[in-house]
Amino acid sequence: MSATAGLDGTHILVTAGPTHEPIDPVRYLANRSSGKQGFAIAAALARRGARVTLIAGPVTLDTPAGVARIDVETALQMQAAVETALPADAAILVAAVADWRVESAGQKIKKGTDGPPTLRLVENPDILAGLAASQHRPRLLVGFAAETERVIEHATAKRVRKNVDWIVANDVSGDVMGGTANTVHIVTADGVESWERMPKDAVAERLADRIAAALG
Repeated sequence: MSATAGLDGTHILVTAGPTHEPIDPVRYLANRSSGKQGFAIAAALARRGARVTLIAGPVTLDTPAGVARIDVETALQMQAAVETALPADAAILVAAVADWRVESAGQKIKKGTDGPPTLRLVENPDILAGLAASQHRPRLLVGFAAETERVIEHATAKRVRKNVDWIVANDVSGDVMGGTANTVHIVTADGVESWERMPKDAVAERLADRIAAALG
């Protein structure tokens, strides 16, 4: 799909994919995010002339043309990479970052006779809210909300709570995670715009046009 220029001279930060939080050297906590939507957005932005930094969790996707990619594994690594990549004109945080990490064991946890081990969970940093409060806050900050119920209600509250410009909400109770299509709702201070179900590449193209218009 061809795209016209519109983002020349801008730097846009995109995060994509899951994070993996180690339990021990051979196990980890994760989620089902494939990274496809974030990678498609990074590609669409690059086609419009933006300098794109893509911070990717563990995924098996090729780097889009014209995109600078940084691979990370954990939420803490993603947070550090985001901070290092600043300043940026816009940040589109698509990644499904794990809310918690485990106090990781140094050695493989063995099956014992006393039942399953107890895992102590520690809250991960809120990368989106942290970026919103940063002195290097991009002039357009977009977060994603993966919901399974009351999608627009939760996304609307998230936008206000985290002090971001847009939330792109999607219902992931079906085949969105790992699939090739998405149905999204763009939540802004002006209201909610719901898009029909479409391929993730098409979502990316439409969103990139909207970002280009917002950045002028």
